[in-house]
Amino acid sequence: MFPKKKPRGFSRDFKLKVVERMEAGENVAALARELDIQRPLLYRWRNAFRSGGKRALRNRRGRPVLPPAVEMAHSRDPSQEARDLVEARRRIAELERKIGQQQVDLDFFKEALRHLEASRRYSSVHGETASSRASKR
Repeated sequence: MFPKKKPRGFSRDFKLKVVERMEAGENVAALARELDIQRPLLYRWRNAFRSGGKRALRNRRGRPVLPPAVEMAHSRDPSQEARDLVEARRRIAELERKIGQQQVDLDFFKEALRHLEASRRYSSVHGETASSRASKR
């Protein structure tokens, strides 16, 4: 068996330079060969950079710095989160009501259009007024 390689640590600046080269369109496979780094690791760095910017890239080994949005979410007050959840649910219910009303409107107009098209079918000649069904008086 091959002896295990000791994991290398890479500085944040190094990772940024690699990600910049990837973002510039450089071939990732060639870049991985040049740097002797596995491609999946390069893609991980790029994805971390895209989701959290420069701060998301770790400096050497250790825990990654969370993106600002995630960091803020972790530091929030639980009661504020509960209020936000209630507000989000209220907004969802409001939007669902609007969608329901729009569906009712669509059904009404589809039915009206169907009646209009049906009354036009009774006309046999262009320009002639369409006949309508006899009323039952």
